[in-house]
Amino acid sequence: MIFPLLPVFLASLGAGAAFLGLVEGLADATSSLLKLASGYVADRARRKKPLVLFGYGLAALVRPLVAIATAPWHVLAVRVTDRVGKGVRSAPRDVLIAGSVSKEETGRAFGFHRAMDHAGAVIGPLVATALLGLGWPLRRVFWVALVPGVASVLAVLTVRERHSGPAEHEGAPAGAAPPRLPGSLRTYLAILLLFSLGNSSDAFLLLRAKDLGVPVAALPLLWTVFHVAKLVSSYLGGDWSDRIARPKLIVSGWMVYAATYLAFGVATQPWHVWALFVVYGSYYGLTEPAEKALVKDLAPPAARGRAYGFYNFIIGVSAVPAGLLTGWLWQTRSPLVALATGAGIAAVASAALAWSQSRTERGGRAMRRDGGG
Repeated sequence: MIFPLLPVFLASLGAGAAFLGLVEGLADATSSLLKLASGYVADRARRKKPLVLFGYGLAALVRPLVAIATAPWHVLAVRVTDRVGKGVRSAPRDVLIAGSVSKEETGRAFGFHRAMDHAGAVIGPLVATALLGLGWPLRRVFWVALVPGVASVLAVLTVRERHSGPAEHEGAPAGAAPPRLPGSLRTYLAILLLFSLGNSSDAFLLLRAKDLGVPVAALPLLWTVFHVAKLVSSYLGGDWSDRIARPKLIVSGWMVYAATYLAFGVATQPWHVWALFVVYGSYYGLTEPAEKALVKDLAPPAARGRAYGFYNFIIGVSAVPAGLLTGWLWQTRSPLVALATGAGIAAVASAALAWSQSRTERGGRAMRRDGGG
């Protein structure tokens, strides 16, 4: 409800585009660092739910305080504090989700979680738009955001955390450091980092849509259609990731990303943009649930907090260089060069993950042969 209205609200307080960039940059950096730190804390905590509850509670309380901001730095303080909550809750929340289901249902669990997140991205702005259409001022709309925030905290309170058994802490007795992350997981995270360096902000695609003739007034509707596509594909993709080898599904999603980015670069008509945003939404469903489920597959139970901390950290911190690279190529070369570069990096990452999976499968077959002999 709040995020789409922040640029307009900051402008009304006298802030320019540079300050908006500062707000989002600091917010993302804060969130990324805390995601990594909270992963370490989660591995040492017997219960993850208090961390998740604190994260959602802090965000729910501070986010509506934008309504009383009278200077741009007030918005900066609220936004950064909000991201503190997100950073604290992300890794332990993923650990809770991973631990609540069997391996065969992990993809569905993360797919459902991502689908609900995208549903919020659809419903929230629509509610805000409706309230503004009724003549409500921005500040009153911000106060209304307290309602879903409190509801989210109450929902967390109903969660029954499954207590960790001895097997989940094998190798990590009291006072000892949790086990190291296995090499297969480190390789996967390195490949994910490579892909993320070419995965720039979707705001560039909105800019491309505008350049191709999509009216500014239609951009919110385009954004809603995009999130509906993400919602549906995430729900379906989670189920697929439990039926298809997760690395193969991730590679398929990354190749969809590469093809779509290249198509955005060569598109010439507004209707191309609408079709491409729907196809692009399927990339999220093919990758997000499978990526998180694969982290669970590769990480020892006692190291899942750090594993998800590193995963979320990589996704967050790589957004800065990815955005800078795409923006620089967009301005100095052309949108086609910028988008084609992102597509090329995605293709290289896809090849790397496919090779890594093939090597793992060959190693597994060799071990089975040795064991059989």
